[in-house]
Amino acid sequence: MSAQFNDFSSYTQQFAAAANRANRLALENAESVFGVQLRAFERNSSAAAGFFGELSQAGAQADLQALLPKGMQLARDSIERLASANQEVFGLSLKTSEALGALVRQPFAAKPAKAERKTR
Repeated sequence: MSAQFNDFSSYTQQFAAAANRANRLALENAESVFGVQLRAFERNSSAAAGFFGELSQAGAQADLQALLPKGMQLARDSIERLASANQEVFGLSLKTSEALGALVRQPFAAKPAKAERKTR
């Protein structure tokens, strides 16, 4: 009975440690993703604010027509920054999922070695 309790205690400790590590990985990933998205938002908003500042100072029709290509370039750059941020977020999430997968596989990798010793 005592051996069964020790096994149960060992399994619960392993489960708690694995759950703690999984939580830590998920929080680190969320923090990294939030940072990447915040940097992209900051860059896009500062570029847009600069463009709107130029747009508000433009007075003549010729000035407005000159700002149209700048506005198109701003939109293109913003989309490129968002796409780059999304690719980086995907890469971070992929690394986190690989780490979680390794964490899940870890207890099962140790089982076959114990089973082989018992059969011999």
